Amino acid sequence: MRYAASRGIGFLTALLLAAFLSLLGTSSQAQPLVVLDDNAPVTDLQASSLVWVDVNAGATIEQMAAGDFRRLMSAARTPAHYTLGPEAALWQHFRFKRSADSRQDWLLEFPFPMLDQVTVFQRDRTGRWTSQTAGDTVAVSSWPEPGRYAQFHLALEDETAHDVYVRIAHVTPAHFPVNAISGQARSHQLQFDYMVIGVVFGTLLLLIVAGAGQSWVYRDWAYGWYAIYATIMALVVATTSGMAGHLLWSNFADWNNAIQGVLGLLGGCAALLVVRKLCGIAGRHRWFDQTVYATGLAGPLLAFAYIGLDRQWGVHLIGAYLLVIVVLGLATAYTTWRRHDVVGAWVLAAFTPLALSTALAAARIFGWVPTSWLSQYAFMLSLAVEVPLLLVALNIRSRERHGVEAREQAMASQDALTGLLARHLFEDRLKQVVSRAKRHREPAAVVYVELVNYGYVKRNYGIAVAEQSLLRSVIKLRRIMRDVDTAGRVDEACFGLIMEGVSSREVVTAMAARLIAAGLMPLKGLKPEVILQFHVAAVLLSEKLMDGPELSRALETTLAGMAARTRRPIRFLDPELTRPMPLAMDSGFDEADVHNQPA
Repeated sequence: MRYAASRGIGFLTALLLAAFLSLLGTSSQAQPLVVLDDNAPVTDLQASSLVWVDVNAGATIEQMAAGDFRRLMSAARTPAHYTLGPEAALWQHFRFKRSADSRQDWLLEFPFPMLDQVTVFQRDRTGRWTSQTAGDTVAVSSWPEPGRYAQFHLALEDETAHDVYVRIAHVTPAHFPVNAISGQARSHQLQFDYMVIGVVFGTLLLLIVAGAGQSWVYRDWAYGWYAIYATIMALVVATTSGMAGHLLWSNFADWNNAIQGVLGLLGGCAALLVVRKLCGIAGRHRWFDQTVYATGLAGPLLAFAYIGLDRQWGVHLIGAYLLVIVVLGLATAYTTWRRHDVVGAWVLAAFTPLALSTALAAARIFGWVPTSWLSQYAFMLSLAVEVPLLLVALNIRSRERHGVEAREQAMASQDALTGLLARHLFEDRLKQVVSRAKRHREPAAVVYVELVNYGYVKRNYGIAVAEQSLLRSVIKLRRIMRDVDTAGRVDEACFGLIMEGVSSREVVTAMAARLIAAGLMPLKGLKPEVILQFHVAAVLLSEKLMDGPELSRALETTLAGMAARTRRPIRFLDPELTRPMPLAMDSGFDEADVHNQPA
């Protein structure tokens, strides 16, 4: 009897435990009811549904509504990542009820612009199931609510509970955000979203115009490539934000689905090539520079291959390539910054936010992080910072390059040591002055100044002291010459001076005397004490007019004929001897012939 009683108690306990577990399991799968209230205009629905992954994507809305697969559905977890692939589909079941005092229209939104396809099933007034579809694989113009991402109006005619089923098809691993939002909140959200996107697009457009304008004005292709890069980045922002699919190619579903990956690859390679161009690491790290260059050039090839690849493999290709771009770009900028290059600091400051946002986007592609406001807008905000900073770095590098080019041009036109005109340019200038003197009788003086003791200084004190003597000579010459005078180096220790508008020997003599006196005054503190001995040969074009080369040879001959210790260090070329004009016109006959002429 005692044994039977114990068996009865055990059976009753097992029965109660089974009933409890059954109730627990039923409650875990109980369909939550979402009450939509105007006081809560935005409701996150990720944990408010039952979900089921249809591995064959063969279930229909009638089967789902009839409860054939209800036992397979479970409560949604948050956050949840789904790897559906090309053959599976995710089903979600929601129950909505409008609150008694709600006066707003309500929408079901999926704020994920790259969602492949989503279909929402609702009952109409007759009780029949109706479907609406949106997503990248569907032309935006055929969406129920065309926009940046999928949105559907909820048909909540009364205050009773309404069942809504959602079917999602997406190839890559992803997290699918879903919200219930009121019409007024949606309007405010659209205004904010388009304000942020408008700021980014306005900034990029301004920089594109600035880069193209500077490329045209300065004939610098670096600014042209920068404008092309900014244009690519603007298109990348347009596609990732959904603006391009909504406004540019809303009737082309296949193109809208493929262009996101293509522009993502092109944007990554363009960013890396711009960073490489600005940093200029080829001279110091040749192998690394070649690696960066090859990785950048691989972008267009991968973009072309992406079109023909399976979508699942193509998206993984994009994620891997973007991660490589991030690593190489940061390494390039950091290497440049470490050698104390100011351009490297600007590039590092510009590329770091873009690298972080790109890494976040790649992590979202692989399903490592959920889709959120930060993951969607971080890339656009980083571009609003990166592109202007790169323009600053480009301006600095462009000034450096133009400075080098200016110095190269100066080396071709000026003497490298003294900064005076080179001999060939001085002789061209002399020819011009002589030509004007012949045509218009414009007065001018040509002066050659020779540092007589240059050879002695060079032999006894070395080339450094000799070059220092030349520089001192140029300084003293510039102090006494006028701003309009032309000076050039015509020989190793000889300088030429063209003084236009001078018609008097006194002006030239006074200038030469001051120069000679200044050269004989030693410089305080200079070791060794070296004085400068000058000889001066000059000519007034109003006294002696000769061709430019002949004039130069005459002045050089005069300087060569002076003794080192001459008492006449200032000499002029002798003026031309003029022939007297005859008193009577020459008739061509001799005087005897004139007398023999008949009266």
